[in-house]
Amino acid sequence: MKKRILGLVLSVSMAAALLSGCAVAGTPETTTQGTADTETEASDDASAEAATEGNGAGLNIAIVSSPSGVDDGSFNENNYDGILAYIEENPDAKVTPVREDSGDTAAAVQAVADIVADYDVIVCCGFQFAGIGTIAESNPDVKFILVDSYPTNENGEETEYENVYAMQFKEQESGFCAGIAAALETKSGKVAVVNGIAYPSNVNYQYGFESGVNYANKHLNATAEVVELPSYAGTDVTGANVGGNYVGSFSDEATGKVVGEALIGEGVDVVFVAAGASGNGVLTAVKEADGVYFIGCDVDQYNDGADGDSNVVLTSALKVMDMNVTLQLNNVKDGSFKGGNVLLGADTDSTGYVKTAERNQLSEETISAIDEAFAKVKSGEIVPAANFSGTTPEDFEGLE
Repeated sequence: MKKRILGLVLSVSMAAALLSGCAVAGTPETTTQGTADTETEASDDASAEAATEGNGAGLNIAIVSSPSGVDDGSFNENNYDGILAYIEENPDAKVTPVREDSGDTAAAVQAVADIVADYDVIVCCGFQFAGIGTIAESNPDVKFILVDSYPTNENGEETEYENVYAMQFKEQESGFCAGIAAALETKSGKVAVVNGIAYPSNVNYQYGFESGVNYANKHLNATAEVVELPSYAGTDVTGANVGGNYVGSFSDEATGKVVGEALIGEGVDVVFVAAGASGNGVLTAVKEADGVYFIGCDVDQYNDGADGDSNVVLTSALKVMDMNVTLQLNNVKDGSFKGGNVLLGADTDSTGYVKTAERNQLSEETISAIDEAFAKVKSGEIVPAANFSGTTPEDFEGLE
């Protein structure tokens, strides 16, 4: 294994329990395939139908998630969908969802420790699972897929393990698409982004969005203003003020609605939301307003935008977790699984936005403009600003 000292930024952020970055309007029933039935607490009687590495028959999979569970319509569910896609092609495999109810980092790690002996693969969703490194080291035959975090060892050092595939994402790239969309589609000329807590992934979305607006203003004849409410400015994990509009929680719908209403009162008519369940409140404020649009994140949230005969979702910024989870499960199956800490982005089709017909309300001209700019992101010609990137939304590579 490889080790390096984890800097202040990641050690603090991974210690925090990231429940979900994006808004969720409802909690649809958990869809199950294979032999999975419902979310359960970790138990000692889990099936021991282990697969032989390289054969893959009957992989016994667990997914451990935050309190919002695998039917949250967003972050956790997207990871779960990746498992279900694998099971659809491998019906002898099975999955057990395990919901850790507190969101506490120590409890999250303990939830994994409680079940590690019973499964071939464990998918862990969120920053709160960074501390699974010691569990992975003690259980080398179990494969781990860690999402939105890199594992740490007993000393809090970021570590790579042969049996842990840990993925983080360039959220700023998807936020960049959202920013261009907002800047080109606004009628009032005022747009905004609402976030939950200023963890790195959330700040990435914010900075990416602001980068996209600035790019559209400079290169696409847009004249949009990003509106920020000083009383809701965010403070990142180093204590720096990052501005923006932060609810301060991923589970405070009431405050989310207050922030949404305040922004709408300032004339904002397009709002990009990466605030977990707090985003429900913003979505409610958007639906109660007239002529205001919502941009979702992580997954396609078009269904959440239904408002009578109309829909308030303009598009959604994507973080493609399901595809990557499925890929790693297939790697376990065929024996090619390789651990490591990876950062996924446009170059692997892991970021982007929704442009599928009847799942967005963007003009053809806007879609064309976003696609042209995003091709430059994919090639590296444009590098949107991110938390700790050393650039800002006003000065990033490709803006000039």
